[in-house]
Amino acid sequence: MQAVIPDFPVILAFALATIVLAITPGPDMALQMSRAINYGRAHGMAAMFGAMAGILVHTSLVAFGISVLIIAAPPLFFALKIAGALYLLWLAWQAITSGGGLRLAEAAKKPPTLRQSFMTGIGINLLNPKVVLFFVTFLPQFVDAHDPGATGKLFFLGLEFVAVSIPLGIGTVLAAGWLAAAFKRSIWVERALNWSFAAIFTAFAATILTAQARH
Repeated sequence: MQAVIPDFPVILAFALATIVLAITPGPDMALQMSRAINYGRAHGMAAMFGAMAGILVHTSLVAFGISVLIIAAPPLFFALKIAGALYLLWLAWQAITSGGGLRLAEAAKKPPTLRQSFMTGIGINLLNPKVVLFFVTFLPQFVDAHDPGATGKLFFLGLEFVAVSIPLGIGTVLAAGWLAAAFKRSIWVERALNWSFAAIFTAFAATILTAQARH
């Protein structure tokens, strides 16, 4: 029977990366906070769960796509891992130089329904190129090309991402007003998150590149 649960160090490392990504300002966080502040916490929660539904779509596409790539073209899988490491370094650089740019939308004249908030959460997540590239290049770093259980492990990590992100998302929605004020009041809050993001993903990229160089 193929093992579908990664080793504990992999689970722990991925959880850490998920936490850093989840608390770093971006479109998903901005939408959740905007809906919570403008229309109430229920809309913030709906947007958050919409984003989580989008994550499941990303995970499914990556898991099936990567498993096919492993079987059909191992050299391309190797190239994808190298590209992923370089992309992580680019994300780290962007976090330091550009910042998160958290921008909260103003309330519309006609309030949305909860379903609309949920669907907007899905749309923003699915159409965010950074999220797409993150999943395409980052998830493969946690599986081995020769592992017959790679597909199951990719699904496990995707579900882990959702499981870790939901409590953080709920906390973001509940503290939306306070967080919005904190970001507006002090740029150091956002900078601290972005530097944490950069440090974690630089470390991951360095580990990946050194590991590949030894092969």
